[in-house]
Amino acid sequence: MGSKFGTGSLNIVMTLLLCLILLLSMAPKLKAELTTVEHPPNSDGSISFLVVGDWGRRGLYNQSQVALQMGRIGEKLDIDFVVSTGDNIYDSGMKSIDDPAFQLSFSNIYTSPSLQKPWYLVLGNHDYRGDVEAQLSPMLRSMDSRWICMRSFIVNTEIAELFFVDTTPFVDDYFLSPKGQTYDWGGVSPRESYIQTVLTDLEMGLRESRANWKIVVGHHTIKSASIHGNTKELESLLLPILALQENSRIVTEKSVTNPSEYVNYDGFPTETAV
Repeated sequence: MGSKFGTGSLNIVMTLLLCLILLLSMAPKLKAELTTVEHPPNSDGSISFLVVGDWGRRGLYNQSQVALQMGRIGEKLDIDFVVSTGDNIYDSGMKSIDDPAFQLSFSNIYTSPSLQKPWYLVLGNHDYRGDVEAQLSPMLRSMDSRWICMRSFIVNTEIAELFFVDTTPFVDDYFLSPKGQTYDWGGVSPRESYIQTVLTDLEMGLRESRANWKIVVGHHTIKSASIHGNTKELESLLLPILALQENSRIVTEKSVTNPSEYVNYDGFPTETAV
């Protein structure tokens, strides 16, 4: 049985193709949705910063002594900002915006002149045991202008981009075996959708970045010899994204890591970082 395909049919097909091409060209191009904070580099293009984690202890457990040394090193290095990898307020985050723990664990502790710079903070699991929105609230900046805390975001310094990742919702045990602890998952549910959004935004942000260095900051270690060991959820979900990036480093509460150190046995190329 034959079929006819005349000039009229061809014109219709061509018209439909042109319409499809036009629609595709008008469609918005996907870009990373992570909020970006611009932090200009020094006049010579450099940046200098300190990293601290697991610190919010109202001055106890050597926090005050460490803060004093941070101030001295910060002055010597003339730092531009401080990075926090989370567990900003022990033992169970903040109870509310008015919680005195903010002053007692932060403002009243890090008083050295060299530490009066922006603090870029990500959340840890202990922060999730309190009122998460209190720590994220812009109102805290009116109390102490240094405080810049979000779930996941980017700090762009031109020479380097720092990608802050909210790692706590990745960890299954906090949901399945909380060991009597209560976590504030408001803003995270549905969990699977939240995690996928974080991963997608991070991957797109890393791909779009033109910075010489891409530094990923999170609370939980991907691989560690410490008592906590590896975080299997980050091994399977986050590491494959990081291992494909050039000039990248991973900064967590316990370590600064080159992702290429881990990739041979997973089949990733070893030349992912310098």
